[in-house]
Amino acid sequence: TLRAVEKELLPGFHQFEWQPALKNVSTSCNVGIINGLSGWTSSVDDFPADTITRRFRYDVALVSALKDLEEDIMEGLKENGMEDSICTSGFSVMIKESCDGMGDVSEKHGGGPPVPEKAVRFSFTVMSVSVMADGETEKVIFSEPKPNSELSCKPLSLMFVDESDHETLTAIMSPIIAERNAMKDSRLIVSIGGLSRSFRFHFRGTGYDEKMV
Repeated sequence: TLRAVEKELLPGFHQFEWQPALKNVSTSCNVGIINGLSGWTSSVDDFPADTITRRFRYDVALVSALKDLEEDIMEGLKENGMEDSICTSGFSVMIKESCDGMGDVSEKHGGGPPVPEKAVRFSFTVMSVSVMADGETEKVIFSEPKPNSELSCKPLSLMFVDESDHETLTAIMSPIIAERNAMKDSRLIVSIGGLSRSFRFHFRGTGYDEKMV
């Protein structure tokens, strides 16, 4: 599943940087699918046994999603009568996170090591992009037209774990949470429309499955 998603989500690697640099996160931009437990900081004894999980690094996935919206962002600036060469900072991105059980997936995988028959997917949706106009008014230049659509939802992590196993789920999610928290205190610098622009990210978890709250 993630192999197909990788081709769809990461059509090309993009150069970007964080200011300040993200705490405990590599500055490398060329990162594809990684072991879902990468970034695990607890002792080896605490490692969830036999857990299979694959994910993208959160910031790399966000940059890719933002680059997919490049035309929409530029069009939004134009529609609001804003000079794109002046608007290089003050961008805000609202991210909705969701984590939902995929049910029994025992029929969905091929050969290989035995895996638990339940899976959980963590994904995100870029809900809106706004920019500070004339230093005081915030204008929305992109708003996701179908926020609840599967098409607007970008998969970030696939975990073979029972959604009712809160302890393991929380443990597996900890590296993702750490990356998200690091991004809250930093600005992303990435080229959009041929110019480097700075973005701040805001996260909300309104799409969580009730069983996981």
